[in-house]
Parts: sequence; C-alpha cells; structure tokens
Amino acid sequence: MTSKFTAAKKYSLESGIPCRMHSCVKCCIETEMPLVKSDIERIRKLGYKLEEFATKNTGTWKLKNKHGKCVFLKTNGCAIYPYRPLGCRLYPLVYDETERRPVLDNLCPYRHQFKFSKEHVNELFKLLKTWKR
Repeated sequence: MTSKFTAAKKYSLESGIPCRMHSCVKCCIETEMPLVKSDIERIRKLGYKLEEFATKNTGTWKLKNKHGKCVFLKTNGCAIYPYRPLGCRLYPLVYDETERRPVLDNLCPYRHQFKFSKEHVNELFKLLKTWKR
C-alpha cells in the first residue's frame, strides 16, 4: 500500500534522469561551466577542437555558449552527454558560499528529485580546488 506521504524516488546526480525525464535543459542556457583538464582532454578525444567548445575567462576554461546556449546543446539534448564535463555530471550540486556548504541549486526546478553522496561532495570540492588554481 502506498501512502500519500511516501517520498518520491530520488536519482543519483550523474544519472541525469530527472533532466531527461522532464526534457529540462535550464542549466545549459547561459552556462558558465568551468572545465578541468580531464574534461578538455575527454572532449577533444571526441574530435572537437578546443576553440569550438571552450573559452578562457579570467584564467579558467569554460564551456562556450552559442546563441546563449551551451555549444553542445542540440534539439535532442546534450550532444556529448556520456562525455559531459564533471561539473555538468555533478549539477545541481553546487557550493553555496553564503551557507558555506554544498547544496542542490535553487535554480534547478527538479533538484528535489536528486540525491547526492559524500563521494559527490568530495568530487565537488576537488573541482573547486582545481578551478581556483
């Protein structure tokens, strides 16, 4: 018997299931997703040139936008979904500087459908260290 108080199913961050289930690409609009070296190498191995997908801003490589959208956002979603940057895989997990802790981003309309683990938090902190260098 299912109660109306039964918690809705939650999905792991990297699964992206809520995004795909709701055809949501909100985080791909006007993206400012920083890229780490391993992201760049992985995407270049797919045959893309660095200048096609990345831009350098204040010493940090970031995903490039074209017409206000991530260059990899196509009609059917992300063109490199299995190879997307780690920051994209971890989203909507972000570090809230006001609260001084990792949180699920309020900008994500489906954040309540995600769950994250200590490993996800550790990955986020590793990325933050890399981006600050």
